[in-house]
Amino acid sequence: MNIGFIGLGTMGEPMATRLVQAGLTLTVFDLNSDAVNRLAALGAHRAESAADVASKAEIVFVSLPTPEIVQKVALGEKGVIEGSKVRIYIDLSTTGPRVAKLVASQLAEQKIVALDCPVSGGAAGAAKGTLALMVSGPSTAFDEIAHSLRILGKAIYCGEGAGLGQTMKLVNNLVSVTALAVSSEALVMGVKAGLAPKVMLDVFNAGSGRNSATVDKLPRAVLPRTFDFGFSTALSLKDTRLCLDEAEAMGIPMPVGSAVRQMLNMTRAAYGDSADFTRMVCVLEQWAGIEVPLVSEI
Repeated sequence: MNIGFIGLGTMGEPMATRLVQAGLTLTVFDLNSDAVNRLAALGAHRAESAADVASKAEIVFVSLPTPEIVQKVALGEKGVIEGSKVRIYIDLSTTGPRVAKLVASQLAEQKIVALDCPVSGGAAGAAKGTLALMVSGPSTAFDEIAHSLRILGKAIYCGEGAGLGQTMKLVNNLVSVTALAVSSEALVMGVKAGLAPKVMLDVFNAGSGRNSATVDKLPRAVLPRTFDFGFSTALSLKDTRLCLDEAEAMGIPMPVGSAVRQMLNMTRAAYGDSADFTRMVCVLEQWAGIEVPLVSEI
């Protein structure tokens, strides 16, 4: 069976690479010709547009940066909806439930089943095949593509309703970035008080302060001062905004989430859209008048 993949960016390219290396017949499309060339060198077939992919493949994955681009690629001119062969559409992007529901509804009119399947685990998880995939939509379609999803990581079925996977992803990312923000605050405070950052992380991870930032993000990207965890401030801010917008529409106040959004906004203002979101510790360092030392200096 021919599988299509649209969007070969930071997350899409390693996911598509895993699929083609697993022996699946893959047709790919992206505006970045270099990324397409790399996939073609591995044996993937090229397509001229999203519609071309959907005319060659029964199952089409998309991995795209914003809800607006997802909607255009799925429903716009030369989009997936114009494909003649596609039966199942899987959105690996983080688009939010409202866009997921809109896309699913319009694709259904063309007898195309939509699954929202946002992922968590970053570029490293995409390359290693250890992503968490949050899937929602018709269970029969999920069962049909389960083998392909296992190549990418662990698929967790969130329910039949369109957008449930997106909601799960948004709240998961909010928890993750909130852990990063408060752990960064604690790290900077402790360093200014005289504690060694590695000692702090050892204590956090042996006790009740353990979280995804203390286990992974801080030791991997902050203590070495590489700030290269693999998730940009702009994308983290986009996900946080989507989550807060959905919460507001549901009438749910999120004061902690709003503070985290402000922290991301300040990080973006200081370091730019493409800066890794672990850079937020640098904003806190400036306010505190200290710098978390390199691991090698400890």
